[in-house]
Amino acid sequence: MTTEANRGSKWRVLVVDDEEAARYGMRRALGGFGYEVEEAGSVEEARALVAARSPDLLLLDVNLPGVSGLEYLRELAGEAEPGPLVVMVTAYGSERVAVEAIKAGAYDYLSKPFEIDDLRLVVKNALETLALRRENRHLRQRIELEGAQRGSLIGNSEAMMRVRSVIEKVAETDATVLVRGESGTGKELVARELHERSSHRRRGSFVAVNCAALPSELIESELFGHEKGAFTGAAARRRGKFEQADSGTLFLDEIGDMSANVQAKLLRALEERRIERLGGSDSIPVDVRIVSATHRPLEQEIERGGFRADLFYRLQVVTVEIPALRERREDIPALAESFARQAAERYGLPPRVLAPSALRRLVEYHWPGNVRELRNAVERSMILSEGEEVSAKDLPEEIGGGGRVQKEAAAPAPVEAGALAVPFTSDFREDRREFERRYIARCLEETGGNVTRAAGILGMHRQSLQHKLRELGLARRYVTVGEDAQDNSDT
Repeated sequence: MTTEANRGSKWRVLVVDDEEAARYGMRRALGGFGYEVEEAGSVEEARALVAARSPDLLLLDVNLPGVSGLEYLRELAGEAEPGPLVVMVTAYGSERVAVEAIKAGAYDYLSKPFEIDDLRLVVKNALETLALRRENRHLRQRIELEGAQRGSLIGNSEAMMRVRSVIEKVAETDATVLVRGESGTGKELVARELHERSSHRRRGSFVAVNCAALPSELIESELFGHEKGAFTGAAARRRGKFEQADSGTLFLDEIGDMSANVQAKLLRALEERRIERLGGSDSIPVDVRIVSATHRPLEQEIERGGFRADLFYRLQVVTVEIPALRERREDIPALAESFARQAAERYGLPPRVLAPSALRRLVEYHWPGNVRELRNAVERSMILSEGEEVSAKDLPEEIGGGGRVQKEAAAPAPVEAGALAVPFTSDFREDRREFERRYIARCLEETGGNVTRAAGILGMHRQSLQHKLRELGLARRYVTVGEDAQDNSDT
């Protein structure tokens, strides 16, 4: 099997020995095989090089001045994030020390004096083991993806063909990509597709960070890592997501929620391709491709001062626009059938087909939650259905009929076109946003500001409408403390 160990130029080896002649001999023995070899004469020097260069393998002598090799091995084993593999170098006859080192986490050991061929073999085996571990981690990521998100790019609609075309063109480049689309459309899957289609990136890790899910005070440490003692609770040094994604892809989801301070550091990392851990002073080189995603209109965030224009232009060298599910209804049957098969496999259910009546209702529904909502609806229906088919009555009420009946019964009087007239500009997104704002505001006026009734009329979940009101700047006007009282009056 061909592994990364056969591509020696990709591997970094750090020789830690206080004897200059020993370091020179090992460097010369390995350098001819294309390994990138560096030297350290003490644990202090090794710590600095490990922090700055993230080597793959340490050849670590036991007898070192100050902190011993065994003590440093235990220190590495106690790190929050996996560090380099370690091969201990011991004195002749120190089998007891060698066994202790293996128990402490060393991959293997060499007893001095050793043959050059033995050194090369141990290093080769260690790096092949590391390559297999990384490959296994990569395969686990793919399995998890298939279980949770596979199918979001299914479909032959014109809109999805455009998405695939952009992915195919940009995948082999290192250009930053900004993925835009509503929540639930499959933005992370697009990022993973870009990673998988890159021949020189896919062997590295795909690391995803949801910027909206992390408190602003933690996201800096999450991205760039921290040194021991950098803040209260930092009990050990931690490698950040940038370092974990080295040679691979870093996906920053909901980039619009990132604080101004972290935006500045991210811009610097993009420009210099180097980072500094929180509480540290070493400049660490990183080779990472950045893919970011957002459902926010970042251009408006820039106007409000909430997002840096210079960072925006660095992130959107290429933009991928993912259509909402309601804009590619012809893909819904294929997606639904794929999710039905996956649900049967995941939950051990008997195979069930989607009846024509169910498929028709799925196609007619407006899908405010997009592909994510479709997957959840199909899984729920597969679990609760008792027959060989999933019929319309097995679907959630708002999809199977109840939601549509309510919408038709509560529909307000027709709105004159002039009431929704939007001045034409050259910015399509802004015109669409203004139309949505006027349309939803008119609907809320018809219902006396009752958000629950308006959501039923619009065919949206109440939570989705509340989110849309905040996005359109209507929340203060319609989402008030008295809203719940208004909503309860309908029941």
